[in-house]
Amino acid sequence: MNPVGRYILVGADGLPYHSSRPGTVGGHRRSKIYGRLDCPSALRAISSGGYVAHRVFFADEHTAVSAGYRPCAVCLPDAYRRWKAGH
Repeated sequence: MNPVGRYILVGADGLPYHSSRPGTVGGHRRSKIYGRLDCPSALRAISSGGYVAHRVFFADEHTAVSAGYRPCAVCLPDAYRRWKAGH
């Protein structure tokens, strides 16, 4: 079991908080996009450098959306299409 506060997640209010559990989705603070932790697009950006400085984590997709992030078109195409249709 992880010690309390080991992980820093972003809440629905956009503010960071300590969590004993890791996030299930990651996001990019500047682009306001969230996606799966294994997203090929995010992993390419991470490997090229720079992306990590703006990376944030969320407990779940609902929290990411509530914080104003949109789904990634690469790793969450169905969620992205629904998001795009609503805007």
